[in-house]
Amino acid sequence: MSVQVVSAAATAKVPEVELKDLSPSEAEPQLGRSTSAVSAMAPPAGGGDPEAPAPAAERPPAPGPGSGPAAALSPAAGKVPQASAMKRSDPHHQHQRHRDGGEALVSPDGTVTEAPRTVKKIQFADQKQEFNKRPTKIGRRSLSRSISQSSTDSYSSAASYTDSSDDETSPRDKQQKNSKGSSDFCVKNIKQAEFGRREIEIAEQEMPALMALRKRAQGEKPLAGAKIVGCTHITAQTAVLMETLGALGAQCRWAACNIYSTLNEVAAALAESGFPVFAWKGESEDDFWWCIDRCVNVEGWQPNMILDDGGDLTHWIYKKYPNMFKKIKGIVEESVTGVHRLYQLSKAGKLCVPAMNVNDSVTKQKFDNLYCCRESILDGLKRTTDMMFGGKQVVVCGYGEVGKGCCAALKAMGSIVYVTEIDPICALQACMDGFRLVKLNEVIRQVDIVITCTGNKNVVTREHLDRMKNSCIVCNMGHSNTEIDVASLRTPELTWERVRSQVDHVIWPDGKRIVLLAEGRLLNLSCSTVPTFVLSITATTQALALIELYNAPEGRYKQDVYLLPKKMDEYVASLHLPTFDAHLTELTDEQAKYLGLNKNGPFKPNYYRY
Repeated sequence: MSVQVVSAAATAKVPEVELKDLSPSEAEPQLGRSTSAVSAMAPPAGGGDPEAPAPAAERPPAPGPGSGPAAALSPAAGKVPQASAMKRSDPHHQHQRHRDGGEALVSPDGTVTEAPRTVKKIQFADQKQEFNKRPTKIGRRSLSRSISQSSTDSYSSAASYTDSSDDETSPRDKQQKNSKGSSDFCVKNIKQAEFGRREIEIAEQEMPALMALRKRAQGEKPLAGAKIVGCTHITAQTAVLMETLGALGAQCRWAACNIYSTLNEVAAALAESGFPVFAWKGESEDDFWWCIDRCVNVEGWQPNMILDDGGDLTHWIYKKYPNMFKKIKGIVEESVTGVHRLYQLSKAGKLCVPAMNVNDSVTKQKFDNLYCCRESILDGLKRTTDMMFGGKQVVVCGYGEVGKGCCAALKAMGSIVYVTEIDPICALQACMDGFRLVKLNEVIRQVDIVITCTGNKNVVTREHLDRMKNSCIVCNMGHSNTEIDVASLRTPELTWERVRSQVDHVIWPDGKRIVLLAEGRLLNLSCSTVPTFVLSITATTQALALIELYNAPEGRYKQDVYLLPKKMDEYVASLHLPTFDAHLTELTDEQAKYLGLNKNGPFKPNYYRY
């Protein structure tokens, strides 16, 4: 919106907003009109419908014959009052600054007259754009975008992906096709593809290692013939991974591992690019399993590789399609929960497929779990609750890498942090890092925030929830939604109140309420985002694990769970160092011989704990 200051005598056409010099009496009607207009724009004190008319006392008066802009600026609107007069001793001064800032005119006989003051006042040239005329119903994002013309032009598709009037029809009931005529996908709205493509392009800039891997290996096509079925969070970062796998020769079909973490516009962009994607934000439990089955149960398509996050896809194929499971060449799993399931199958002698435990690789655990959660825990809490962390009492259940990241971030923000832990080694680390080790029962009545990150089940039970203070915030940073006993809260005596997306108040009969985030599911990917650069490290590790298992000669990997070779961990780390303009020191031949190492690595044995 342009603003210009013009004199009253200016005759040129004024822009959208104009400043004019008005005398005090001329300013009076204008001030009254502006106040009334702003009053009409403001919502009622009770927070009612913004579309409802203002009360009669607050509405501006109806325009009469003498009202309007022209009348307000006409000389007849009011006369300039006579300035007060006073004698001054020095008759030779013709002009003098008045003591309260105005100009004083001095007559030859020494009488000082206060000059009429002018008032700078904003006047809208086009009165059709009065404040009391509210915009039509549009999405919040599109409303904010329309503030500047350049933003509207650059993000013309923004309204389509956040429009509050978006069709609520289930994607399963829609018939959608991409521009190539394919309908082998199920997403919220294929028309959001353009916006999703922009998000993917942004993510590519922060994923240098994955892009380098794509560039180096796409000529060799190390995944040619691989048919990968995946179940992960569908975000812009996952899209970069999927397109990298496609560039390396693989065919991919994908579903989401979390019903809240899917970015609809990214899923649409992938579907538009030809990837069979079955996912949308806000799936039901039935939708979740339906999407996984649509990925797997395809006539004429037999997957030979699995990329999983949480073990749900692996579990589904193992239970529903045992013959298909036996033909899988390898499984890559990236979460604590999924790895735990794999080890259970292996221990029972039921794992007939070699599997790679990416979660316990150094580049996943020390970077994604630690550094990613250190930043995203604050983002998720702030977006959902708008709370201040300083002085808040927080209990973090679990002091693994995720717990360490959460505790470090909250401590840095001034929170008082308690830790619960079952492992004495992790417990000792928490104590030496300056945190007080407690049992949850000891602090549950006093803490303001409860965060779970154990990978276990029923860490926070109904008994804990009953004893929490009013407005306590409860959330989960583990992969699975089993850590908080949310099912125990779905009883007739408790009232659920949706406050905003992924934020619920659960209200007890006595009026006490807790704030439950994402219904106990993974907070950061359900309610906010995660740092792209860290996900580049994990995604590159996943891609290398798939390449390793797919190309490994027969007999190298048995029907068991393996860690990523240390050499690959180091390779992933080295691909990210150029981003920081980092320079590695190289061993001399003498030093390498002294340590018994190869100059090019690996530099640590597999049993080394970082």
